[in-house]
Amino acid sequence: MSLGSTYLLVTIVNYRTPDLTIDCLRSLRGEVESIPGTKVVVIENDSGDDSLKEISAAIEKNSWGDWVSILPSNYNGGYAFGNNLAIRSALQQPLPPSYFFILNPDTQVIPNGLKVLVDFLEQHPDVGIAGCNLQTPDGELKRLAFHFPSVVSEFESALCLGIVTKLLSKWVVPRYMGNEPSQIDWVSGTAMLIRRQVFESVGLMDEGYFLFYEETDFCLQAKRGGWSCWYIPQSRIMNIGGQSRKKADNSNSKRQPQYWFDSRQRYFLKNHGLFYASLADTARILGLALWRIRQIIQQKPDHAPPQILIDSIRNSIFFKLRSYL
Repeated sequence: MSLGSTYLLVTIVNYRTPDLTIDCLRSLRGEVESIPGTKVVVIENDSGDDSLKEISAAIEKNSWGDWVSILPSNYNGGYAFGNNLAIRSALQQPLPPSYFFILNPDTQVIPNGLKVLVDFLEQHPDVGIAGCNLQTPDGELKRLAFHFPSVVSEFESALCLGIVTKLLSKWVVPRYMGNEPSQIDWVSGTAMLIRRQVFESVGLMDEGYFLFYEETDFCLQAKRGGWSCWYIPQSRIMNIGGQSRKKADNSNSKRQPQYWFDSRQRYFLKNHGLFYASLADTARILGLALWRIRQIIQQKPDHAPPQILIDSIRNSIFFKLRSYL
């Protein structure tokens, strides 16, 4: 992968979503023209289908070859692994890019959505990461950024009780944002602009995460390294949502996938230690148990994944304690 004097590198990890990836590339054409030195790398994450062939044909048909390249992988190691393949290679170039934009294939960049983020980081050299305002295909703005997960947030999110959520609002992970740029703990990895120096100071994303929590962990490492993370609402990107994740989960079960439990546990153990992780598990299990009691007594509709309580117990520290001692 030759990047030359690339200023901005966009990385897109494709896993069995060639049509969405092609649409995403199409939406990037205007951004590439408005930001000189922009290149895009599609990491084909061992889809095992015709993705490589279809995306390559689209690049040739649309004459995108001067700004898009494909990096095939012979192993699907997940979101962090796929993005790191391109980022690592770019950082080793004599003139590495100034910025990296991680973008999911099930997105389409609204005109100037990327340029707004780049301009913000150019104007604020102390900011390491910037995220955007995601919107649905119907145009509804999600206006979400996030607080770091904690013991308190684990209990709150599992319990799903309005008065408790209100009382614990400063610990609730999803944060509904306004119309002004705001500093936040972390932003969605669906679309995330990262300054090169962040990678140079804290390293690449942790490939121990397959899916989920990798961007949360990376933003935490960046914060510990002295870099701030900002939500920029003027940048808008349409997100269909969850398409690659659906392809990654080969089972037909609606239960929470195993890699979610593995990633969650890794996050708490890595960043807060065994004792804190056990408290987080306790808080989550207690919250889920109380919610189940409320759901039965009040006959509330149950929107949680099937068997979420028993799966949370089975994947808790207490069931795996021997392996951590």
